[in-house]
Amino acid sequence: MIEKKDIADIVEEFISTDPDLYIVDVRVSSTTRVTVLFDRKSGGISIDDCAKLSKFIENRLDREKEDFELQVSSPGLEMPFLVQEQYIKNQGRKVEVTDNEGNKFIGVLKNVNNGGFELETEVKLKGKVREIKDLSFNFSDIKTVKVVIEFK
Repeated sequence: MIEKKDIADIVEEFISTDPDLYIVDVRVSSTTRVTVLFDRKSGGISIDDCAKLSKFIENRLDREKEDFELQVSSPGLEMPFLVQEQYIKNQGRKVEVTDNEGNKFIGVLKNVNNGGFELETEVKLKGKVREIKDLSFNFSDIKTVKVVIEFK
């Protein structure tokens, strides 16, 4: 069976040639469907980037030994953040945070560090008065964080 660690090692080898790339997630299902999500610290992933990584993985696996289905892509905007690099890349963007207790907060992602981040959010006070407040979150206290998609 194809192992997740083996795929992750192959992807690590590929991205080691470009320090702007990072792994978001690697999944291997029981039906040998291999899914690789990766991204760039600045900018985005192109179709050409996906094709190159896909070919790189294919060349290191033996379909004669075990057949598999391979999907390589960048994470979609609707996907929750899985690694710290995604937080760093999205600093300054509007995000939705759901904490472990199910509370939801929307605001601007700021000050990402190894332990967590801050969220600049608007808090309603009495009446129509609103105040901007920075809320601090530890990574261990959150369930999901994802970009809020806005159309202008």
